[in-house]
Amino acid sequence: MKIATKAFGEVEIDERQLVTFPAGIPGFVKFTRWALLDASRKPFYWLQSIELPELAFALIDPFLFRSDYSLDLPDEVLADIGVTNPDDALVFAIVTVPSDGGPITANLLGPIVISRSKRIGMQAILPDPRWQVKHDIMAELAAAKGGA
Repeated sequence: MKIATKAFGEVEIDERQLVTFPAGIPGFVKFTRWALLDASRKPFYWLQSIELPELAFALIDPFLFRSDYSLDLPDEVLADIGVTNPDDALVFAIVTVPSDGGPITANLLGPIVISRSKRIGMQAILPDPRWQVKHDIMAELAAAKGGA
């Protein structure tokens, strides 16, 4: 199927890249159909709205720069999107790239969680005070390599 995207123009995608967010994403609740795309720069991905080509989020796997990251979500919350075991969950953080050249940050407080098998997603809001909306990705990588 072909979709219009913000970053790549019109692209062909596989049906397996489609993800439904039944409750939308906070702030974008009316948009429920999305595609998960590889970005041209690794390790990033795009979560592209199928309904509005101008709406896309850059994503990253938070475990790449925070090995101690944990979701601590109730089983029933994960069951709502069809996740019954941890191996079925894809977890991403939304990335912010500021136009002023500031640090690239990731939202670890509100991860995107997707069921691999059902292709249903949600944005969770974690109650853990360790996680913030803006984690400096490069600073966290440097701290992890330094043993901190």
